[in-house]
Amino acid sequence: MAQKLSATARRAKAARDLAYAKTDDRRNKKAENQRLRRARIKAGKSVDGLDYDHKTNSWIKIKENRGNRGHGTKTE
Repeated sequence: MAQKLSATARRAKAARDLAYAKTDDRRNKKAENQRLRRARIKAGKSVDGLDYDHKTNSWIKIKENRGNRGHGTKTE
């Protein structure tokens, strides 16, 4: 569900989100995830509906990987 933002706020948020996505840290994390996914696919295993969890170093369901497996992210 999209946020209800004015046109000005929507453009400002898009600019902030893009700037964050282009930081060295985010680019390195994205590249690592791509390497892991490609290696898993090359090994003949499915990645459908799975995300790599860096905390447990394992592949888990996308739903479980969001929000710290039901505990939220405020304490992280």
